[in-house]
Amino acid sequence: MSGKSTKPNLSQSQAAELVKKRYNLTASEVNVLPAWEDQNLHVVTEEGGQFVLKIMNSEDSKKPDLAEVQTYAMNFLREKGLPTQNTLKTTTGQIMFLEDIDCGHGLQKFLVRLLTYLPGIQIANAPLSPQLLYDVGQSAARMDLVLKEMKHPQASALQRDHLTWSLSNVLLLEKYMKVVDGLPLQAGVRMVLHQYKTCVAPKYSAFRKCVIHGDLNHLNVLVQAEDSNAHKISGIIDFGEIHSGYYVHELAITIMYMMLEHPKPIEVGGAILAGWESIFPLNKTEKDCLFWLVLSRFCQSLVLSRYTVTQQPENEEYLMSTSKNGVRILLELLKVGKGQVEKVWFQTAADLNHKKTEIEPSN
Repeated sequence: MSGKSTKPNLSQSQAAELVKKRYNLTASEVNVLPAWEDQNLHVVTEEGGQFVLKIMNSEDSKKPDLAEVQTYAMNFLREKGLPTQNTLKTTTGQIMFLEDIDCGHGLQKFLVRLLTYLPGIQIANAPLSPQLLYDVGQSAARMDLVLKEMKHPQASALQRDHLTWSLSNVLLLEKYMKVVDGLPLQAGVRMVLHQYKTCVAPKYSAFRKCVIHGDLNHLNVLVQAEDSNAHKISGIIDFGEIHSGYYVHELAITIMYMMLEHPKPIEVGGAILAGWESIFPLNKTEKDCLFWLVLSRFCQSLVLSRYTVTQQPENEEYLMSTSKNGVRILLELLKVGKGQVEKVWFQTAADLNHKKTEIEPSN
């Protein structure tokens, strides 16, 4: 994980100058959007458009191939009907560029893109009905099936074997465990790591591979209200963690984050699983490992956020957003146990898909 000095921190005036210089757009408003290691700025222009100026941290800016594939993936998904952002070209026709910027650590090179600003609110701020959760599961599965079709000359950049956030690398948490010393969380994380090591890691040969978004969380899915007071998905954002992984990883990550804002978190998994399996049914081994993979993502989020706060104390409120409910939910899942949680998930998923089959008109 990159350290504090790699994160960009442009001022509003620096951002406005950059947008003018590179895109010939005049910023009337520049607002900071939350971000982990990059910097995201909401730019409103006098010309009438709204955009996100995305400045990649200086460490990842050294990997232009990865950024190019990330950008290509967003465009590819949008062309296939998924609600992702579009990338604007500079006045010289570039979709991204390296800029020397001084953010207080001397001149550093940062990779910059300007993306369209998608409408809607974060799903964290919407009521999570079973239908909306079902739609999230469907969208996640559709996205991964589309990404499976994607071809790009730099596709090998997605083979990110050392990505700390990959569910393939859960055991890397062992080197960050000092940040949970003495906390009630510590024993729970150790138990999950043991289960991952003994019950999940030996079964990877049965998991089906694909390219995954890798961070379909409650802040990266946008929704809009419909007339009936229901919500529909209006945006999938932030492809910073896209990598070669496994279908079941995408599902586990999605379930985990959608639990955070739900009054009955254990019930979340069934509706998402139903939507997912309406597109891409899990095999027996993937189903058997889903519980521990969901808990593994909780552990990654809770441990890595605490570690990152030691590097970015000024960003603590955003970094610790998962912890507000995450610790309680993880410990509750462990207490209820794999068998009981799976019973709720799998029965709910079967019931929902049975109902949907019944009400769908036959051809």
